[in-house]
Amino acid sequence: MRVSEFWRAVDQVFGSAYGAVVTRDVVLEELGGRSAADALDAGIDARRVWEALCDSQDVPLDKRHGKGLAEPRD
Repeated sequence: MRVSEFWRAVDQVFGSAYGAVVTRDVVLEELGGRSAADALDAGIDARRVWEALCDSQDVPLDKRHGKGLAEPRD
């Protein structure tokens, strides 16, 4: 997943306004206590950040691939 795909998925799943809040304010313990935005800035892989964010927000598996993203592999 590219960073641009991450942000597109955030907009689709959370909406642009809430997506901005959730990526800035939600602390993701599995990423060292960083927000999603801070984790991306620190160079953590966008797919890992996306999965951690989805886990923390209970996003269903069928909603995680997002528009314009490849379907998850088995």
